[in-house]
Amino acid sequence: MEVRSMHFVSRVRQRLEDPELQRNLKRTRGRNAASRAAAVAAFPDFDAVRARATEIRASVLRDLDVWLERFEQKAIERGATVLWARDGDHACELIIDIARRHGVRTVVKSKSMVSEEAGLNAALEAAGIRPVETDLGEYILQINDNEPPSHIIMPVIHKSKEQVSELFARVHGTAPKTDIEALTHEARAVLRPEFLGADMGLSGGNFLVAETGSVAIVTNEGNGRLCTTLPRVHVALTGIEKVIPTLEDLATLLRILPRSATGQAITNYVSMLTGPKQAGDADGPEHMYFVLVDGGRADLLGSEFEAMLRCIRCGACMNHCPVYQTIGGHSYGWVYPGPMGSVLTPLYQGLDKAMDLPHAATLCNQCGVVCPVSIPLPDLMRTLREKQVERGLRPWSERIATKLWAWVAARPKLYALGTRVAVRYLRWLADGRDRIQVMGVAPGWTAERDFPAPAAKTFRELYAERRRGGGQ
Repeated sequence: MEVRSMHFVSRVRQRLEDPELQRNLKRTRGRNAASRAAAVAAFPDFDAVRARATEIRASVLRDLDVWLERFEQKAIERGATVLWARDGDHACELIIDIARRHGVRTVVKSKSMVSEEAGLNAALEAAGIRPVETDLGEYILQINDNEPPSHIIMPVIHKSKEQVSELFARVHGTAPKTDIEALTHEARAVLRPEFLGADMGLSGGNFLVAETGSVAIVTNEGNGRLCTTLPRVHVALTGIEKVIPTLEDLATLLRILPRSATGQAITNYVSMLTGPKQAGDADGPEHMYFVLVDGGRADLLGSEFEAMLRCIRCGACMNHCPVYQTIGGHSYGWVYPGPMGSVLTPLYQGLDKAMDLPHAATLCNQCGVVCPVSIPLPDLMRTLREKQVERGLRPWSERIATKLWAWVAARPKLYALGTRVAVRYLRWLADGRDRIQVMGVAPGWTAERDFPAPAAKTFRELYAERRRGGGQ
């Protein structure tokens, strides 16, 4: 997927001025947060399970090489082939090679964010192999000129049913319909022959279980099972950080993943896939491959950003982020939007290609509070900001202003004088109103919002007056 995160500010302006997108975002705003809150309230052990899930993910990362080797050994014992990809391009090469060796012409896909990282659909098409997205949201995006997803678990959350109806009528040549069940039936009728005729199925993987060499897939639509059991070849494409030690660990993580994502106690389908079809099996692929992608993940091990690898891709952070809820996922310019994308994109694509993303947050810590594996997302964004300053990537004016502030803040008398002057200046700008509409020294700050006018006196002045008046 092309990286466009360097154009974040201009993309945000476009999204804020898009009335249809703003209506769609407003329609869904808070819905998933409310569902999660209800699911957590009905599950009294949630905090204890969350702590256990955090420890499972953290302990795996401490010995990631050991668990990956264990997974590879068990997967091979069950008849699967395990391949290792340096990055997305390498993963595409491996998958195209698999497809050619098996004479594959059509690949049915269930949702995989790693395939978005790799740009797999474009690579398959360039190789003469037809990819067909079968997750309903991903299918809608594919037939809309390969539009990128705007959410990791609800990829088409930015569209209304009327927009989907218009798209289906145009692409399918059918009568427009706005009944969601009718639209779903129409997509099912189109996709069913694709499942039956495809040579290869490609899935992502929510978790890899080292104990059994299995991949676990969590879905609500059932397309994942059709992709992984009907075609004669199955490829599971996922990141190396998804491995966990045991089935018991999987049971723990499955108790918090759907509750955090969609507010469900459990999803409609939880599939465990272990090796290809064996003698006596009613269904399953003849050949099974795992393609495990590094793509920058190994570089995070042992670093101050290692906690980010705990992520289980539930989307809770973006469901609670006021920034994401206002600008939508496409503003972030790469695969992962919201707070997790504001950390992952700079780490995977480079700080210089995502300059504004670590700043796309209010630091209210709602994302950190709801993260089911306790990733300190605001802390990680602050660390990325520090890295930008250390590498000289921020504008010179911002760097000078920060250094000047730090110098003044270390001198209490000068700081007190400066704040007294600043308060009077801001009060003068407010001109008797409670908001400042144009900030004189930083007009960009008030370009799209007002700045609250400060109190008439600083805290130090009020405190000194109170002391002189005999107060505490």
